[in-house]
Amino acid sequence: MAVKKQTVPKRIGRLIRSFLHPQVLLHPFRMLHYYGYSHVLERQKMRLGRDVRLAPNTSFRNGERIELGDQVQLGEYTALWAGRSTSWIRIGARTTFGPNCYVTAADYGLAAGTRITDQEMVERDVLIGADCWIGTKTIITAGVTLGEGCVIGAGSVVTRDIPAGAIAAGVPARVLRMRS
Repeated sequence: MAVKKQTVPKRIGRLIRSFLHPQVLLHPFRMLHYYGYSHVLERQKMRLGRDVRLAPNTSFRNGERIELGDQVQLGEYTALWAGRSTSWIRIGARTTFGPNCYVTAADYGLAAGTRITDQEMVERDVLIGADCWIGTKTIITAGVTLGEGCVIGAGSVVTRDIPAGAIAAGVPARVLRMRS
C-alpha cells in the first residue's frame, strides 16, 4: 500500500501544533532546572582527582564531604550520600563502580517509640581503597572500609569491612576468596 503524501498546508499545521504542544513549551524550564539537580551543584563542592569519570545521572548529597581519587569511574544512577555534618566518603584512585550503586555514610537511629525520621542520624565514614571494582547494584552502608584491590560482586550489600585483595559478594557481603 502506498503512503499518501501530505499537502503543504497539512504539514505546516502539524509543525505549528508541535511547537505549541505544552511539553515543548515547558522544555526550556526543565533545562534550567537541570542545573539544580544533585549531580550538578553538589559536584562543584566535591574534591575530585584527575580524569574522574562520572555518568551524567549520578547523584550526590553533601558533596563537601566526598572525595574521589584519580581516575575513579562512577556508573549510571550511582548515588554517593555523605553525612550531613561529619561523615565522609573517600574513594581511592582507579576504583570503578558499575551502574545503580549506592553508598551512604549515615543511618537513621532505630530507637523504639520515636519516628525514625525524627531520630538523630548516626554518621560514620566510608573508606574505599584504590583499584577496587564495585559491581552493579551494590549497596555500601555507613562505617564500611574496603581494602585496596577489593572486588565486590553485583547486587551485594556491604555491611562490614572487607580486607584488601578480597573478592566478596552476597547479602550481606562476605569474603568468598582472595585475589591471588
